[in-house]
Amino acid sequence: MNTLLSLITEIEHGNFNALARAITLVENDIPPAAELLRSINVEVNVPVIGITGPPGAGKSTLVNAITAKITADGKKIAILAVDPTSPFNFGSLLGDRIRMAQQFNNPNVYIRSLATRGALGGISAKTIEIVDVLKAGGFDLILVETVGVGQSEVEIAGLADKTVVVLVPESGDEIQNIKSGLMEIAQGFVVNKADREGADTFANNLKKLVHQQHQVIPVFKTVADKNEGIDSLCDWLLKPAVADNSRRSFLLAEKAFKIIQHYRMTNVDRKRLREEIDKAWHKPGFNIYRFTDNWS
Repeated sequence: MNTLLSLITEIEHGNFNALARAITLVENDIPPAAELLRSINVEVNVPVIGITGPPGAGKSTLVNAITAKITADGKKIAILAVDPTSPFNFGSLLGDRIRMAQQFNNPNVYIRSLATRGALGGISAKTIEIVDVLKAGGFDLILVETVGVGQSEVEIAGLADKTVVVLVPESGDEIQNIKSGLMEIAQGFVVNKADREGADTFANNLKKLVHQQHQVIPVFKTVADKNEGIDSLCDWLLKPAVADNSRRSFLLAEKAFKIIQHYRMTNVDRKRLREEIDKAWHKPGFNIYRFTDNWS
């Protein structure tokens, strides 16, 4: 117990080594992870910003530019890069930290990659728990960069205070598909790589779409690798989110559901499941529904 209290104290004093140890415990369900989560002082006022969007939109480059701007003002920032999970070893695939290499030696920046662990929208119960650990670490801002493929971005809304959807001018042909899902969860849009042809037209069409939906959602144009448009985006990110108690209640319920779902599934060993199905599937009369009855 004394060791746990010591670890929590080090986290609250901004010790990145202690923070890394705590996150490893939580990510892998190593004792005393459960006690740690119930004992840490989760600072609810630390803003969590979700950065999502399709692959190739420049999310990591944008996060890097945002980080450079915010830390230049003396603020501390944590970045959680949620990568797709390898179907073979369940580790993360992309390694987004490579694109943030210039931040590695910044004492005000903590970067961690996390595998999605099969969560289609990129948000698992582990992501939720790790963000809560980060909230105890004395940061001014937490950025969560997620996998964004189709409508699965919606899951980030259950975690973030503000959700930013990053698009590129080439997304123009898909603008009618955007409104069905992303319009409901985005608090801001970023048209990145705005020096490309068609960027102004795409941004204007996006603004019209927002207006048609009678929503107040800002649309920012950035060229992240040249630090263009970053200042106005950061000013907006640091403004407190407008309180919506009904939405907050809904999102907390979603968060609770994911945590309950995760712990109800802890007795399912995915490696053993794969081994057992490898033995069973080629037998005559194999039926996956009968097979899963033994795992329910």
